[in-house]
Amino acid sequence: MSDFIAAQDRALLERHGLSSFEALWALQLEAVDEPNTERGGWSTVYRLELDDRAFYLKRQSNHLTYSLLRPFGEPTFAREFRNIRRYAELDIPALQAAFFAERKVPGERRAILLTRALDGWQDLDSWLARWQTVDAARRTAVLRACGELARCLHQAGQVHGCFYPKHIFLREQGDNVEAQLIDLEKTRPLLLGRRDRIRDLEPLLRRARVWSEAEVRELLVAYLGSPAQVDIWWRLLEARQRHKEAR
Repeated sequence: MSDFIAAQDRALLERHGLSSFEALWALQLEAVDEPNTERGGWSTVYRLELDDRAFYLKRQSNHLTYSLLRPFGEPTFAREFRNIRRYAELDIPALQAAFFAERKVPGERRAILLTRALDGWQDLDSWLARWQTVDAARRTAVLRACGELARCLHQAGQVHGCFYPKHIFLREQGDNVEAQLIDLEKTRPLLLGRRDRIRDLEPLLRRARVWSEAEVRELLVAYLGSPAQVDIWWRLLEARQRHKEAR
């Protein structure tokens, strides 16, 4: 895969001398969290501010994922970048990439993924933490936005794989709320119809305990497009939740 630079970010990166893998790899920044070392290598995230734009710069070394198509592994960022591009092609609201590249050096497989910061957006976890203080109109707008986001995702034939509150970002636009997704590494095609859809939705509801049954049903109406099958989906989601909790 050749180096990728988004057209709308190229001039800015070039102006700051950051339009190459080598420049972004050498850039000295303070990490926003502890390095991820779960896969034997490492992966770290930094915030990068250039003029009036902000990004998250992610660098990794030997942080690989394996599959039947790639039995020798590939950087996890490569998979996430492909999914970012796929979401864009399918018009699924999600984070946007500004730069991606990977390099092989002796003993290392390195990768860089630069994404635009979601300044002005808040993850759903933040909304849930203050849910009891959110007025009814905004609650409805949030529930509708989450349901419509899930519907857009599944109608495009994709399963997110980590449809959690921390991966759903929301922004108020007047009386409405917009939603988009981050962390697309585990995205895969939706192959098993309703079974896949239930499996993708249930983790969100299990982590949003603050929502009442009536509120979950509001979300399902937005997801399904009508109230006709809400009772069936409510029972299926409940059954899936009981199964997961029993395990």
